[in-house]
Amino acid sequence: MLGFLFNERECRELDYVLRKELDEMLFDLNDKRIDADIKIAIESRYKIIFRMYARLASPKEISRYARNRMYH
Repeated sequence: MLGFLFNERECRELDYVLRKELDEMLFDLNDKRIDADIKIAIESRYKIIFRMYARLASPKEISRYARNRMYH
């Protein structure tokens, strides 16, 4: 386990970067042209990035990026 100390501005920047990455991965996961094997890799990475984002964001913000397991 690693620990980091961020100031307020760095936390906002990290929040922004993680949200943009999650948005991009959601877009790719919904793209019908992308192969299923690639989507599995994206899904795996999505879970990791989502857990990182969940440490910074409010429950309301987290719910925007929560995915339904039954759907996928």
